[in-house]
Amino acid sequence: LSPIVELNVGGEMYTTTLSTLKKHPGSKLAEMFTGQPKLRTDSEGRFFIDRPGTYFKYILEYLRSNQVPTQCIQDVYKEALFYDIEPLIKQLEDSPQIFGELVARKQFLARVPNYSENIELMIRIARAEAVASRRSSVIVCVVRTEEDAARCQDALNSLDMDKKSVVKFGPWKAAPSISDLLDCIQMDVEAKGYKVSFQPHIAEKGFRFKSHDFFYKFLFTWW
Repeated sequence: LSPIVELNVGGEMYTTTLSTLKKHPGSKLAEMFTGQPKLRTDSEGRFFIDRPGTYFKYILEYLRSNQVPTQCIQDVYKEALFYDIEPLIKQLEDSPQIFGELVARKQFLARVPNYSENIELMIRIARAEAVASRRSSVIVCVVRTEEDAARCQDALNSLDMDKKSVVKFGPWKAAPSISDLLDCIQMDVEAKGYKVSFQPHIAEKGFRFKSHDFFYKFLFTWW
């Protein structure tokens, strides 16, 4: 390989040196340019990498000068994982954005039983009710403790609705509150491309408990 390398990364063109690309020998990026070339070339003979080219400039800047990016942290982190550049991965994981997501929020959600499955269930229910409608709603029951879970079950028995359509989150053993979990649910549903909001669900008269202690309505807006 020539010591000067021309790259086409997802349609973005870069010129760098072979030594820069191989700076971290254990990385996937270095492996691409070790021994026989393992990449296809475009019509101009540039090595082609089928990844988002916009963020490769941050990867390249780190390889050249050890400068950790301060922009597009989440996206650069994904690329660092793909290219398996371990020193950059570790430094990005120390950034507030990645640390907060991986160490704080994700660790909390890991303690909420069936969290990811419940997010998918909410979306399936909302989509099933969206026929010929601008909005559809999903009722969510959120309980933080085992005691609340028992009370919630009593409340569910008093609800005049299809109990199978109520998605239950909790209980969990961690510091975040119910409002924190509700924010996480909204954040993760919106991350999938949906427009959603939530509010306390007010049940009909005669309900045995204050419904807003447990029940919330998530409103999906389709158009």
